[in-house]
Amino acid sequence: MRRSIIRGCGYIITLILCLVLSACQQRPPLIYQQQVLALGTLVDISIYGVDEETAARAVTSVTNTMETIHHHWHAWQPSKLTYINQQLAAGNTVSLNPEQQQLIQTGITLARQSNDLFNPAAGKLIALWGFHSDERPDAAPPADSEIKALVQADARMSRLTLDGNQLSSTNPATMIDVGGYAKGYAVDQGIAALRRMGINNAIINAGGDLRAIGDKGGQPWRIGIRHPRQPGVIASLETHGDESIFTSGDYERYFEYQGQRFHHIIDPRTGRPAQGTRSVTIIHKDASTADAAATAVFIAGPTQWRETARAMGIQEAMLIDSAGTIYMTEAMSQRIHLDIDTKTTRVIVVP
Repeated sequence: MRRSIIRGCGYIITLILCLVLSACQQRPPLIYQQQVLALGTLVDISIYGVDEETAARAVTSVTNTMETIHHHWHAWQPSKLTYINQQLAAGNTVSLNPEQQQLIQTGITLARQSNDLFNPAAGKLIALWGFHSDERPDAAPPADSEIKALVQADARMSRLTLDGNQLSSTNPATMIDVGGYAKGYAVDQGIAALRRMGINNAIINAGGDLRAIGDKGGQPWRIGIRHPRQPGVIASLETHGDESIFTSGDYERYFEYQGQRFHHIIDPRTGRPAQGTRSVTIIHKDASTADAAATAVFIAGPTQWRETARAMGIQEAMLIDSAGTIYMTEAMSQRIHLDIDTKTTRVIVVP
């Protein structure tokens, strides 16, 4: 009898150990999170469903990918882009490598879709306002005559000639600045790097602009959208599979002069910071498109935002105007949760 009891106890202990080990093995994987410096900003990378060693290697791969893009396409520090601009200014034809050709062609396409509200060829305007610098401008706005001269020069992406891998321009005012979509491109390439490593559940968040893929154990990623005038978020939403969420705001880079704010989102039609908008949030699968569309819709403003979004293939968009009124597409309204008092804030939903 005693042996039977001992054997029984041994069986029970073995069963308990098996259950404990099984429970440990079935424990859901944790989210691996790391913050790195890339693209001149803090980038938060979250990865779900892989071991820590794999996740750490993936973060290194993403960081290297994004930093390479940043160095190749920097608008004012010596880079492949500054070389391209020097050659174009001299009237020379430039031979592009496949990556350069792809990025320039993407810029041409996005500019055309936006009716040139998104205009990477207007880099001289950005420089004129002092935003080709790592520091915030600390001076008076440029003279009206300087602004007028560059607006009349009419540098546009559509006036570039891209024949195969050969790029040329007949407009000496052309200076390509890919800052309006390079972050999106870098995020897209970072996600591609993760997928090459078999990672299908992750977020790359570059200074508040992000692309999310997959989920976290069947639960969607939840994203906050920054309030343009107060600390914290103005809205939140859950991601659906693979999509990018990008926001352009007048609070990101700006300087003040004699009580007036001058931000970095320049309207190529006037040569001045776009008026009437505080922020724009765009959702699209492609981060490059979301990045560029956020700029174009911001410039379009409260009267033309929906037309511009539609022309760029954007179904989910939200614009906050200078009075605090919130405009959004119907598709966006079905997904977003406003974290403000909607009784005191005007919200307009547009089909």
